[in-house]
Amino acid sequence: MRGGLGLLSTVSPPPPPPPLRCFSRLRLRSLFSSDIPRVKSRKSVWTVRTRAATTMASDQENIGNLRKQVAKLFETSLRATVPEELDVEPLVAACTAKFGDYQCNNAMSLWPRIKGKKTEFRGPPAVGQALMKNLPSSEMVEACSVAGPGFVNVTLSKNWIAKSIQKMLIDGIETWAPRLSVKRVVVDFSSPNIAKEMHVGHLRSTIIGDTLARMLEFSNVEVLRRNHVGDWGTQFGMLIEFLFEKFPDWESATETAIGDLQAFYKASKQKFDEDPVFKERAQKAVVRLQGGEARYRSAWAQICDISRREFDGVYQRLGVSLEEKGESFYNPYIPSVLEKLSNLGLVEESEGARVIFIEGYERPLIVVKKDGGYNYASTDLSALWYRLNIEKAEWIIYVTDVGQSEHFQMFFKAAKRAGWLPDDDKAYPRTSHVGFGLVLGEDGKRFRTRSTEVVRLADLLDEAKARSKAALVERGKDKEWSEDELDKTAEAVGYGAVKYADLKNNRTTNYTFNFDQMLNDKGNTAVYLLYAHARICSIIRKSGKDIEELKKTGTVALNHPDERALGLHLLQFGETVEEACSNLLPNVLCEYLYNMSENFTRFYSNCQVVGSAEETSRLLLCEATAVVMRKCFHLLGIVPVHKL
Repeated sequence: MRGGLGLLSTVSPPPPPPPLRCFSRLRLRSLFSSDIPRVKSRKSVWTVRTRAATTMASDQENIGNLRKQVAKLFETSLRATVPEELDVEPLVAACTAKFGDYQCNNAMSLWPRIKGKKTEFRGPPAVGQALMKNLPSSEMVEACSVAGPGFVNVTLSKNWIAKSIQKMLIDGIETWAPRLSVKRVVVDFSSPNIAKEMHVGHLRSTIIGDTLARMLEFSNVEVLRRNHVGDWGTQFGMLIEFLFEKFPDWESATETAIGDLQAFYKASKQKFDEDPVFKERAQKAVVRLQGGEARYRSAWAQICDISRREFDGVYQRLGVSLEEKGESFYNPYIPSVLEKLSNLGLVEESEGARVIFIEGYERPLIVVKKDGGYNYASTDLSALWYRLNIEKAEWIIYVTDVGQSEHFQMFFKAAKRAGWLPDDDKAYPRTSHVGFGLVLGEDGKRFRTRSTEVVRLADLLDEAKARSKAALVERGKDKEWSEDELDKTAEAVGYGAVKYADLKNNRTTNYTFNFDQMLNDKGNTAVYLLYAHARICSIIRKSGKDIEELKKTGTVALNHPDERALGLHLLQFGETVEEACSNLLPNVLCEYLYNMSENFTRFYSNCQVVGSAEETSRLLLCEATAVVMRKCFHLLGIVPVHKL
């Protein structure tokens, strides 16, 4: 177990593993350098490669990223200002409207490099002045100034911003998608255990993983969504023997007959703990299962199928798609992977177990237990080998709770020792552990029911929908809408509220689950944002204008300060998605979405839309806001509503 709208699909048992490939670090660099660009980490400023380092992205690739477009201008300026400093990259960051829209911060860092050489400059301010002077002419720039120790502030042209928005309305929001250097990514998320129900603990992995996958897919990356379910292990001997005992005619036992799988699991565990004879049979059943005995394989498959159907119901409700490749899928690969690691001298004997010692850790990484059985480490190493060598993934992302951080750190380091991964964490192929905190109750402890049981995810979604529907009925929507419309809206709002309340937090922190807060229509909640989108749709509807026709015939103008502020924020969508992808932080996109809604509120409060002289332009700005909002909702896995 690691802790996915679509069905959970299964994968047939794998063929025997092909010969292992193990790369030396030199071979790794050679193999990947030819066709997979390296990615630099995203810091507080955006750094853009110079042509001397690697090929610059084309203008088309930068179209949705304002910072990259501004940085491209400063790259030209740097080559003219300090032609001898070929490895200097533009340092460009967004800044407050008081100083401009973007700021180049190279002058301060350049000065120590050039002051000891023959130079015409007499300090950072002079370097900043030269950088401003050498900026190439561009229609996107309206004004520049130098502040303090050489900070070059750039104000973008409101006419260029308007033209860019209008072009997006015609060409589509996909033209603003980031262009990442990585081509294929595995996102390993959700990963419940077979024969156990999905509970609130699976919520975070499922929706964080889905959002990361959606953002990467929008960024033109091929994403392999993997559900690493716990479908193998010693517990299946216990479950199979209990199935045989409780249902002599087990082959025809239905999901209804077996009933609640969680209760079935608990009952089998109780018998395992209390009945020595049953325990012995269960232990022998594990051997028979792993030996491939048909009767036991068939019973195992039946238990897995019942679990999958339960998982599918939750995934469909959440709008999450996954492909299952569970622990059993990688089991045939384990012996050959461990043999290769042993041949490299990584696997050693220690106290009866086989282990890999990792520098910096007191206890080793156990890959074969004392009894000869495999464990999470052996499965994870085999899965990583498969993903690198068979699926050809360049970035493998694991979404689990922070409590598993040490395990992932250790097995990543083992992979580096084997030469599977480069020493540089920023180079490809790369692995990342996306850790997340706990879901807490009002008492500050793990979120549980009053009977101290973990909260079933299906029950949580039921309550979210019921509360949302009750709020809509209270507002009289049951008298205005059909039952189907009411039901679908309640689902969109209820499920969206649960997702957004989780995603808006930095994933590494714990958060308190509170229905009243997440379903509030004020503040930073999905309900507020869905209302904002519905209001924009209402404005456009009430105008009586054909918005598609206006896109062809109308013109966007941003003459009012609040129009310009909203327009600039819309243009920063692409770079925001790129930042969220690079740092694997969905809350970055949530913050952008909330600020967009706030910007729209200011615009709508101060700029009359319908009936004004600027009606056409402002309707187009409303439509652009709605388009970007809907794409944000999609990336967060939230279904937008068009009226509330």
